[in-house]
Amino acid sequence: QVQLVESGGGLVQGGGSLRLSCAASGGTFSYYGMGWFRRAPGKEREFVASISWGGARTEFANSVKGRFTISRDNAKSTVYLQMNSLKPEDTAVYYCAAGLRLDFGRTEQNYNYWGQGTQVTVSS
Repeated sequence: QVQLVESGGGLVQGGGSLRLSCAASGGTFSYYGMGWFRRAPGKEREFVASISWGGARTEFANSVKGRFTISRDNAKSTVYLQMNSLKPEDTAVYYCAAGLRLDFGRTEQNYNYWGQGTQVTVSS
């Protein structure tokens, strides 16, 4: 059983930056592809970014491409989401997810474990 704990959310002004972290425990982190999803108020959860279990492949939603980056530190069992040039429409609860030996990470159903989420609020 893998446990995921997100941190780093908060309130930021538009144009600002935040870095989310997701710390994993209870499994061999390097075996898991990792993803970030978000749910905005009144909307369904959507894909944001993912990184393959080998670390070579990253994917991004079009809405965040060029502004967000994803990285992983297997020694710390942590995945990061660096968010720059934030916009009010990025306001959401951000969730971290882990999928065993996952290379392609856009689909929620491919993930085995989820964190509880961290709130990101971007003011205009």
